[in-house]
Amino acid sequence: MSAATLPPTQFAYRSAAGIGLSEGAPAFGIPAGFEKQIGNARVLQYSKNGQYLAWATPESVKVMDAQSLQIIQDFSIKDVLEIDFSPKGTFLSTWQRQIKTEDGSHRNMAIYDVKTGQEFTSFSQKSQNNWNVQWTDDETYCARMVSNEVHFWEPKNLTKTPFTKLIQEGMSQFSLSPGKSTCVAVFFGERKGAPAMVRIYSITNFAVPLASKSFFKADRVQMIWNQLGTNVLVWATTDHDKTGKSYYGETNLYYLSVAGNFDCRVPIDGLIHDVAWAPASKDFVVIHGQMPNPKTTLFDHRANAVHEFGRDARNTIKWNPQGRILVLAGFGNLAGTMDFWDRKTLKKIASVSARDTTACEWSPDGRHILTATLSPRLRVDNGYKIWHYTGVVVHTEEINELYQVAWRPCSPDVYPIRSALSPAPQPTANVSVSAVKPAPVRMGAYRPPQARGTPAPSLFVDASSSSSTAAAAAADANLSKAALKNKKKRENAKKSKDGEDAPAAGSGNSSPVATPARSNTPRPNSGSSNNSNNKAKAQNGALLPATTASNSQMTETEKKIRNVTKKLKQIHELKEKQAAGETLELTQLQKITAEATLLKELEALKI
Repeated sequence: MSAATLPPTQFAYRSAAGIGLSEGAPAFGIPAGFEKQIGNARVLQYSKNGQYLAWATPESVKVMDAQSLQIIQDFSIKDVLEIDFSPKGTFLSTWQRQIKTEDGSHRNMAIYDVKTGQEFTSFSQKSQNNWNVQWTDDETYCARMVSNEVHFWEPKNLTKTPFTKLIQEGMSQFSLSPGKSTCVAVFFGERKGAPAMVRIYSITNFAVPLASKSFFKADRVQMIWNQLGTNVLVWATTDHDKTGKSYYGETNLYYLSVAGNFDCRVPIDGLIHDVAWAPASKDFVVIHGQMPNPKTTLFDHRANAVHEFGRDARNTIKWNPQGRILVLAGFGNLAGTMDFWDRKTLKKIASVSARDTTACEWSPDGRHILTATLSPRLRVDNGYKIWHYTGVVVHTEEINELYQVAWRPCSPDVYPIRSALSPAPQPTANVSVSAVKPAPVRMGAYRPPQARGTPAPSLFVDASSSSSTAAAAAADANLSKAALKNKKKRENAKKSKDGEDAPAAGSGNSSPVATPARSNTPRPNSGSSNNSNNKAKAQNGALLPATTASNSQMTETEKKIRNVTKKLKQIHELKEKQAAGETLELTQLQKITAEATLLKELEALKI
């Protein structure tokens, strides 16, 4: 199938203005026949097979056929906050906040038939986390966890008692595998000195587990299946790191085969930032290690490291649906750099800057990737960009108060892998020149606990020195004529004092080795000329620490430098708290914004 005959992709977005719809490359226009839905929409969701698009308003839940763009159901359910489809789009689940009743019988989670609108069943579900039931890919069973039990239902008997139950003491999490032969993996936390454990069972036989793995240091886990459902990665996390190397606890990665013939601990270093299986289910990628230079490693189906992508500030892995192109990106608190890699040749295709990205998703065609800046994470510059994998921005759109963007799912078979990668396309007319050019990378000042007291990486030293020079030049440009004249006078005075203190030629004291700084405490019975000379030498030399001189002996300039340095230290501590996930007050956030001004002031004081 040629590129001209491929069906157009589609994506939907949710903003303060309502629900919008757009075609993907190359048209990027509103599909014919779609009427924009105006009003407050709280959540947006495509069915996993791409057949339906649903959204919830305060008054109802609407379901639209994603192909014909006709609304087929309008459920009169108020205050729905979560919606989700079963894998084939047969059923729609909804969740509302639970209302307290005397008998606690409010059933706030319900399952409906999409075509008929009939409510099949409902449950009482307090937590919004993991609120929905889990489905097998063929919709043969759905499962839900209650205390120490996993209940399984057949869809035709959702109103009846569970078809079967898995009962295990201490079980806290479960996950159904994808694929044809569905299994269930369950997690048991550490109890009374016993290690944590993951067990895998066949749905048809709970007597003997197919595979199991025990390990320590696991308060909770994420179970990440490959697409075939033959292997699972268990990402184990603790809340606290007893070694003191990280604020974010400890992480480990374990590999289990459903067949029970292989399991191991994946050899990684430090914290895990992201894990992702390749769509072919034969290998996976892990970003691990301490910021700002974690390592990205490609592992094979037996957890052997087969390729290193290098060390960079990255925390996000995105495979395209066909598994040919891999994106390694640094979002969140990082600079927003995206690297495109060719999995076949293991060579980098392009590197771009997508600053302030809060959401990222590949198009089903595997040739374009969407990045978005969403509210409320960031309330300014909301909108989305669509990039070709060669690093070219092909479309950009600014949308006020953009909350969500999602591609319409589609089978990768519709967009097959090409033997040769296609060339970069031309950007559309609405893409500005500034959007196409990579933006400068902004470096953070955060240092992890174990790296403090050691020299900063050259990457950050160079960046900080160049940024300081640029800041000083910008500050000079903003000075008035009188202020600039006074600054030049201070520079000339400093140069003349440096000349007076320089050793005389031929004195034999021209060695570049620095001598210890003299104490600026005056000698008894010393004259005023000697005292003033000592002060001048102390001012022209290195600044003395606050512990070596009392406040009364510090110059006004030294006092100002001390105060500014103190404020910068406080800002640094606030930024560490912010990086650790703490919520700062408004006054603390305002203090952080003053960092650039304080750095300029400190630069001027040291002149």
